[in-house]
Amino acid sequence: MKQPTLYIFSGLPASGKSTLSQLLAAKIGAMYVRIDTVEQGLRDLCNFKVEGEGYRLSYRLIKDNLKLGIDCISDSCNPIELTRLEWQQVATSVGAKFVNIEVTCSDTVEHMNRVETRSSEVENLALPDWQQVKNRHYEAWETDVITIDTSGKSVDASFTELFAKLEN
Repeated sequence: MKQPTLYIFSGLPASGKSTLSQLLAAKIGAMYVRIDTVEQGLRDLCNFKVEGEGYRLSYRLIKDNLKLGIDCISDSCNPIELTRLEWQQVATSVGAKFVNIEVTCSDTVEHMNRVETRSSEVENLALPDWQQVKNRHYEAWETDVITIDTSGKSVDASFTELFAKLEN
Protein backbone atom coordinates (compact mmCIF):
# COMPACT_ATOMS: atom_id res chain seq x y z
CA MET A 1 0.00 0.00 0.00
CA LYS A 2 1.35 3.42 -0.93
CA GLN A 3 2.01 6.08 1.68
CA PRO A 4 -0.94 8.49 1.50
CA THR A 5 -0.67 12.26 1.66
CA LEU A 6 -2.82 14.77 3.52
CA TYR A 7 -2.98 18.08 1.66
CA ILE A 8 -3.78 20.70 4.31
CA PHE A 9 -5.24 23.85 2.75
CA SER A 10 -5.54 27.11 4.63
CA GLY A 11 -6.37 30.72 3.89
CA LEU A 12 -8.87 33.46 4.48
CA PRO A 13 -12.40 33.22 3.06
CA ALA A 14 -12.58 33.99 -0.69
CA SER A 15 -8.84 33.53 -1.22
CA GLY A 16 -9.49 30.63 -3.61
CA LYS A 17 -8.66 27.67 -1.38
CA SER A 18 -11.91 25.74 -1.93
CA THR A 19 -11.64 26.12 -5.69
CA LEU A 20 -8.03 24.94 -5.75
CA SER A 21 -8.53 22.15 -3.23
CA GLN A 22 -11.52 20.80 -5.16
CA LEU A 23 -9.54 20.88 -8.42
CA LEU A 24 -6.68 19.01 -6.73
CA ALA A 25 -9.06 16.42 -5.28
CA ALA A 26 -10.54 15.78 -8.73
CA LYS A 27 -7.14 15.58 -10.43
CA ILE A 28 -5.54 13.13 -8.00
CA GLY A 29 -8.66 11.26 -6.88
CA ALA A 30 -8.35 12.29 -3.22
CA MET A 31 -10.98 12.35 -0.51
CA TYR A 32 -12.10 15.95 -0.01
CA VAL A 33 -13.37 17.38 3.29
CA ARG A 34 -14.54 20.97 3.55
CA ILE A 35 -14.83 22.16 7.15
CA ASP A 36 -17.59 24.63 6.21
CA THR A 37 -19.73 21.70 5.03
CA VAL A 38 -19.06 19.65 8.17
CA GLU A 39 -19.70 22.58 10.51
CA GLN A 40 -22.90 23.65 8.75
CA GLY A 41 -24.09 20.04 8.78
CA LEU A 42 -23.56 19.93 12.55
CA ARG A 43 -25.47 23.22 12.94
CA ASP A 44 -28.35 22.02 10.77
CA LEU A 45 -28.62 18.52 12.23
CA CYS A 46 -27.72 19.10 15.88
CA ASN A 47 -28.89 22.69 16.34
CA PHE A 48 -26.00 23.90 18.46
CA LYS A 49 -23.22 26.47 18.25
CA VAL A 50 -20.27 24.87 16.48
CA GLU A 51 -16.78 25.81 17.57
CA GLY A 52 -14.03 23.18 17.21
CA GLU A 53 -16.33 20.21 16.62
CA GLY A 54 -16.14 20.45 12.83
CA TYR A 55 -12.37 20.18 12.88
CA ARG A 56 -12.38 17.31 15.39
CA LEU A 57 -14.95 15.32 13.41
CA SER A 58 -13.01 15.97 10.19
CA TYR A 59 -9.76 14.78 11.79
CA ARG A 60 -11.44 11.43 12.43
CA LEU A 61 -12.89 11.10 8.94
CA ILE A 62 -9.60 11.93 7.27
CA LYS A 63 -7.59 9.69 9.59
CA ASP A 64 -9.82 6.72 8.69
CA ASN A 65 -9.19 7.33 4.99
CA LEU A 66 -5.46 7.89 5.34
CA LYS A 67 -5.28 4.52 7.12
CA LEU A 68 -6.76 2.99 3.97
CA GLY A 69 -4.00 4.54 1.86
CA ILE A 70 -6.26 7.22 0.39
CA ASP A 71 -4.87 10.71 -0.24
CA CYS A 72 -7.00 13.32 1.53
CA ILE A 73 -7.57 17.04 1.29
CA SER A 74 -8.68 19.26 4.15
CA ASP A 75 -10.19 22.59 3.13
CA SER A 76 -10.47 25.06 5.98
CA CYS A 77 -9.40 28.52 7.05
CA ASN A 78 -6.97 26.74 9.41
CA PRO A 79 -6.00 30.11 10.91
CA ILE A 80 -4.00 29.13 13.98
CA GLU A 81 -0.95 27.05 14.75
CA LEU A 82 -2.97 24.71 16.99
CA THR A 83 -5.19 23.40 14.18
CA ARG A 84 -2.26 23.30 11.78
CA LEU A 85 -0.35 21.07 14.18
CA GLU A 86 -3.44 18.93 14.79
CA TRP A 87 -3.84 18.33 11.03
CA GLN A 88 -0.19 17.36 10.79
CA GLN A 89 -0.63 14.98 13.75
CA VAL A 90 -3.56 13.32 11.99
CA ALA A 91 -1.23 12.46 9.11
CA THR A 92 1.82 11.42 11.11
CA SER A 93 -0.24 9.30 13.53
CA VAL A 94 -0.99 6.88 10.68
CA GLY A 95 2.32 7.17 8.83
CA ALA A 96 1.00 9.50 6.14
CA LYS A 97 2.81 12.45 4.61
CA PHE A 98 1.38 15.95 4.80
CA VAL A 99 1.72 19.10 2.72
CA ASN A 100 0.71 22.53 4.04
CA ILE A 101 -0.79 24.82 1.40
CA GLU A 102 -1.73 28.44 2.06
CA VAL A 103 -3.89 30.24 -0.48
CA THR A 104 -3.84 34.04 -0.41
CA CYS A 105 -5.18 36.96 -2.40
CA SER A 106 -2.73 39.82 -1.91
CA ASP A 107 -4.76 42.38 -3.86
CA THR A 108 -7.11 43.91 -1.27
CA VAL A 109 -9.56 45.28 -3.84
CA GLU A 110 -9.79 41.94 -5.66
CA HIS A 111 -10.17 40.05 -2.38
CA MET A 112 -12.91 42.41 -1.18
CA ASN A 113 -14.73 42.02 -4.51
CA ARG A 114 -14.59 38.22 -4.20
CA VAL A 115 -15.96 38.36 -0.66
CA GLU A 116 -18.78 40.71 -1.61
CA THR A 117 -19.87 38.95 -4.81
CA ARG A 118 -19.58 35.25 -4.05
CA SER A 119 -22.46 32.97 -3.19
CA SER A 120 -22.34 30.09 -0.78
CA GLU A 121 -21.78 26.60 -2.16
CA VAL A 122 -22.74 25.14 1.23
CA GLU A 123 -26.47 25.03 1.90
CA ASN A 124 -27.53 27.36 4.77
CA LEU A 125 -23.98 28.68 5.31
CA ALA A 126 -23.87 32.40 6.06
CA LEU A 127 -20.75 33.80 4.41
CA PRO A 128 -18.68 36.45 6.19
CA ASP A 129 -18.74 40.01 4.92
CA TRP A 130 -15.57 41.97 4.10
CA GLN A 131 -15.28 43.48 7.58
CA GLN A 132 -15.47 40.02 9.17
CA VAL A 133 -12.80 38.70 6.80
CA LYS A 134 -10.52 41.67 7.56
CA ASN A 135 -11.02 41.21 11.31
CA ARG A 136 -10.51 37.44 11.30
CA HIS A 137 -7.63 36.24 13.42
CA TYR A 138 -5.12 34.55 11.12
CA GLU A 139 -1.63 33.65 12.32
CA ALA A 140 1.43 33.77 10.10
CA TRP A 141 2.91 30.41 9.24
CA GLU A 142 5.93 29.34 11.30
CA THR A 143 6.62 26.12 9.36
CA ASP A 144 7.08 25.11 5.74
CA VAL A 145 4.10 25.95 3.59
CA ILE A 146 3.44 26.15 -0.14
CA THR A 147 1.94 29.58 -0.80
CA ILE A 148 -0.25 30.34 -3.79
CA ASP A 149 -1.26 33.97 -4.32
CA THR A 150 -4.34 33.91 -6.54
CA SER A 151 -4.61 37.66 -7.09
CA GLY A 152 -4.58 38.73 -10.71
CA LYS A 153 -4.53 35.12 -11.94
CA SER A 154 -7.07 32.86 -13.52
CA VAL A 155 -8.14 29.72 -11.69
CA ASP A 156 -6.24 27.66 -14.29
CA ALA A 157 -3.04 29.65 -13.77
CA SER A 158 -3.30 29.33 -9.98
CA PHE A 159 -3.93 25.60 -10.20
CA THR A 160 -1.04 25.10 -12.63
CA GLU A 161 1.24 26.93 -10.19
CA LEU A 162 -0.01 24.81 -7.27
CA PHE A 163 0.43 21.54 -9.12
CA ALA A 164 3.94 22.50 -10.25
CA LYS A 165 4.93 23.32 -6.66
CA LEU A 166 3.51 20.00 -5.46
CA GLU A 167 5.52 18.07 -8.03
CA ASN A 168 8.82 19.60 -6.81
